[in-house]
Amino acid sequence: EAAGGDDRALLVDPLVLQEDLAREAQREYDVHVAKTTQLVWKKSGDHEALKLKEPRQLFSTAADPVVHAVHPRWPTEVPCINERPRHIHYTPQPREAFYNRKTDDFVHNPSKPYNKPKVVYTNVPGPEPYFVRSRTGPSPSRDLKTVAVTPSPESETLVFESRFECGNLQQVYKVGPYDYELYLRPDLYTKKHTQWFYFRFQNTRANTAYRLTIMNLLKPASLYNEGLKPVFYSEKDAGTRGVGWVRNGAFVSYYKNSVRRPDNADRCCHSLSWTFKVPYSNDTCYFAHCYPYSYTDLQDYLRRIAADPVRSRFCRQRVLCQTIAGNYIHILTISSPSKNPIEAKDKRAIVVTARVHPGETNGSWMMKGFLDFICGSSSDAKILRDCFVFKVIPMLNPDGVVVGNYRCSLAARDLNRNYRSNYKEAYPGIWNCREMVKRLLKERDILLYCDFHGHSRKNNVFIYGCENRGNPLLRFHERIFPLILDKTCCGMFQFDKCHFRCQKSKEGTGRIVMWRQGILNSFTMEATFCGSKVEGPAAGFHFHSDDLESMGSHFCNAILDYCDPNPNKVIALLEELAERHRQRILERLAQLGRPVPVGQDLLDLDMDSDLSSDDGGSDSSGSDGDPVVQPLLLKQHMSHRAEKRKRRKARRDQAKAKAKVKLQFESKRHIPLSDTSTGAAPKPPAHSIL
Repeated sequence: EAAGGDDRALLVDPLVLQEDLAREAQREYDVHVAKTTQLVWKKSGDHEALKLKEPRQLFSTAADPVVHAVHPRWPTEVPCINERPRHIHYTPQPREAFYNRKTDDFVHNPSKPYNKPKVVYTNVPGPEPYFVRSRTGPSPSRDLKTVAVTPSPESETLVFESRFECGNLQQVYKVGPYDYELYLRPDLYTKKHTQWFYFRFQNTRANTAYRLTIMNLLKPASLYNEGLKPVFYSEKDAGTRGVGWVRNGAFVSYYKNSVRRPDNADRCCHSLSWTFKVPYSNDTCYFAHCYPYSYTDLQDYLRRIAADPVRSRFCRQRVLCQTIAGNYIHILTISSPSKNPIEAKDKRAIVVTARVHPGETNGSWMMKGFLDFICGSSSDAKILRDCFVFKVIPMLNPDGVVVGNYRCSLAARDLNRNYRSNYKEAYPGIWNCREMVKRLLKERDILLYCDFHGHSRKNNVFIYGCENRGNPLLRFHERIFPLILDKTCCGMFQFDKCHFRCQKSKEGTGRIVMWRQGILNSFTMEATFCGSKVEGPAAGFHFHSDDLESMGSHFCNAILDYCDPNPNKVIALLEELAERHRQRILERLAQLGRPVPVGQDLLDLDMDSDLSSDDGGSDSSGSDGDPVVQPLLLKQHMSHRAEKRKRRKARRDQAKAKAKVKLQFESKRHIPLSDTSTGAAPKPPAHSIL
């Protein structure tokens, strides 16, 4: 009206006005909201408003967990079948003793060997030298081919299979009527690390003595020569009598053979041989190095926790990252909800991880016992949840677990030697674990870090730690927790086997990297594949999965004792540790034939090299170096590293230039008061504003 001079009211079409308002609202939405996917329109009364999207449910709480299961992803070159072995839980009574030739062996007449061995099973992965892509389920082009010989009903040949999760049988030769030679598949994309085995066989005959010999094991020493027996499972025994995994085997021996090692032709492999009988004919049976615990077993366990309305309140589950193959690495945050932010911030943290080595299934069983206790309803568990924030990663290497590796990931490297690596694409699990610990240290103190492992050469359970030699005030403090665990877990834990050295070859392990970040109590807890040789009720007997789970609960009880506010307990433990160390030094001096020094405290003697022989139970020297990945990814990573070095050099040069300019400016500001030669006051510089 003001522009046109018309005194009449403007007539506006309501539909046109509504369209204009809609366009304006859409323009406002496009400018401010369309860049995010976390805001959505929701109806609030008569109007629609922008609200934050609800967090995505990472875990289903449906009654049927099978429908919503997260299927494992396999490399395309590894054959697999759509079958998942299911085993019942069983606790053998009485305890299973170590192998004894006098009591376990039976009368056995070896059959005459064949002149020409016959191949009865072949399962060789594809020719790809590195990981390319993954898939879920079998591939019709490769996996549905017949790799096992199917005998006639009258045949007595065993039918082998291992194309399921955690299985790693590569080839089987029938060398006699009831004798078989087995070859394990090395860790994928490598030529070594054959120790773990897990396979199935069918078409059995009752009370027939079969003999199996694994031909390509690499370790020169084994607990099989100290009483260890493999674990055996019979589906008919489980269905009729409720008997699960048991120790089975006679004439057990571990020895060097004439088969050349694939990674070193100058050295020979070792064989594991044992004889056994099955109780039923036409049975489906399994043999394994230790009690299996697969990636799917972990998924089922986590879904049960998420479906529990009580445990899900204080146990929050998220996905830390995805592996090379696309499998999920889960992280659990366990703590009681705090009433105020200050109370939550004052809580200290505890970080627990497991299964960085996929063949060490005893680590997963200890982790299960730990989670059962910390998520339980006991008063001690409630105290721990009230006082601490637990960050738990139950399985750091699910790719290796799925394909049946013993030590490596799909990058063909030992992850527990690469915690210092910045190659995120090749080591996503340990890289994100390390970064998570860094962020956590900025928020709160971390009381303890522990990684659960299995040991193939020593008995009992023990700990590897890091000695705080640089600070005399913290002397022996890193040994307090293992000593408490030794007193808490009688007969299973052995403190004398614990070592606290930081060897150069172990600089890339999780415990040393976390210790260098500032965590005083940084440990690796090792559990034997065999059993106990310490005086107690478990001496001379194999560890069962229940024993390994009990170690997880003993670990929690040791945390409670360690955090006892009574200082007298810590003082007494430190005095005991000092006396133990003195006695070890005296024993070692007597063995070496050296005199006891006079006027010098024995604790000041540097005899770590004589007192400790940490073999680590592994030979991962070949796991150093760049990961075995696609050349394009490696080239991108190397170019990224070169760019980072170039940027760092540019920043250093820029800092030096700034420091040089600043130094010149400061030198010109400090002008002398008079000229020493003439006595006249000097003239100010031309550029000075004074």
